[in-house]
Order: sequence, then C-alpha cells, then structure tokens
Amino acid sequence: MNETLRGIFDWIQEDYQARPGRFVIEVVAWAISIGCSLTMAVTVPNPPLLTLYPIWIAGCAMYAWAAWTRQSSGMLANYVLMIVIDTVGLVRML
Repeated sequence: MNETLRGIFDWIQEDYQARPGRFVIEVVAWAISIGCSLTMAVTVPNPPLLTLYPIWIAGCAMYAWAAWTRQSSGMLANYVLMIVIDTVGLVRML
C-alpha cells in the first residue's frame, strides 16, 4: 500500500514539475466541481442554479483546456460536451 501511495505522490510531483500552470488549473477545476456538488447537495431541493451553472461551466472549460494540453481526446470530448449541455441548460433557464 505504501508503495502505491508513493507512486501516486511521485506521479503528482512529476505532473506539477512538467506543467505547473496546468496542474494549478486542474486543482482549481477540481475544487470548483467539488464545491458545486456540495452546494447542490446542501441546497436541494432549491439549489442556486443561476450561480452554480456558470461556475460549473467555467470548471469544465478549465478541464477541457487541460485535456487539450494533455492530448486526451476522450476527456476533451467529455468536457466539451458537458460545456455544451450545461450552456444550453443555462440559456433555457434564463
């Protein structure tokens, strides 16, 4: 188990050293997604969607950029589709 954790921490350190800006953006996007999920869970049945949607979309855009720089087509496709779906939802709500 310790060897596995050490490998994970080594990988994280290598990822940070390779592209610190991307690493920070991915951590911010992760914090946004967790924050939005927690806010949704705490405020159900009336979550503040008008506030959460733009924040969520921004986080997805950050992840999409990171996927692009990693040349990860599957993740890029996923986040671009999420941006489109959630933007349509936001527009419909407005």
